[in-house]
Amino acid sequence: MELNPSELTPVINRLKRAQGQLAAVTRMLVEGRDCKDVVTQLAAVSKALDRAGFAIIATGLEQCIVQKDATMDKKDLEKLFLSLA
Repeated sequence: MELNPSELTPVINRLKRAQGQLAAVTRMLVEGRDCKDVVTQLAAVSKALDRAGFAIIATGLEQCIVQKDATMDKKDLEKLFLSLA
């Protein structure tokens, strides 16, 4: 199943923000910042990545339903979904 890139623009933007957040976490560690601040930012990165993954799966599910994609069955979609859990 190929995803339509135009439908994923918000996901791409979210991933770019997460990339910037992750770079900030690295800088914070190098600078010796407070553990609480570092973990808070790391949790934000993790949440952004999870949301991006769920959005990708939701888009894929929608495409499978609308287009009757035979390349992905229920078991494959369930495995993708659970990989983010």
